[in-house]
Amino acid sequence: MNTIDMVGFIGGACTTVSFIPQVVLVIKNKSTKDISLTMYSVFVFGIFLWLTYGIMSNALPVIIPNLITFILAGSILFMKIKNDILTGKKVRG
Repeated sequence: MNTIDMVGFIGGACTTVSFIPQVVLVIKNKSTKDISLTMYSVFVFGIFLWLTYGIMSNALPVIIPNLITFILAGSILFMKIKNDILTGKKVRG
C-alpha cells in the first residue's frame, strides 16, 4: 500500500468512526428529536455521491470509508424519518 492510500484510509477511518457515538446514542435513547432532517438528508446524499465517485474511480480509500459512513449516517436518517412519522411530526428539516 502506498503512502497516498494510507493517508486516505486513515482520514476515512477517522471520519467514519466519528459517527459511531451518534448511532449508539440514537439507538440507546431511541430519540432523534434534536437531529436535523435536512442536514442528515444532504449529508447522506453527499456520502452517496462520494461512494459513487470512489466506485467509478476504483479508489478503495474512498469506497470503504464512505460505504461504512453511508450505512451509519443512513441508519440515523432512517431512524429520524421513522421517529418523526411515529410521533406525528411533519417530516421536514
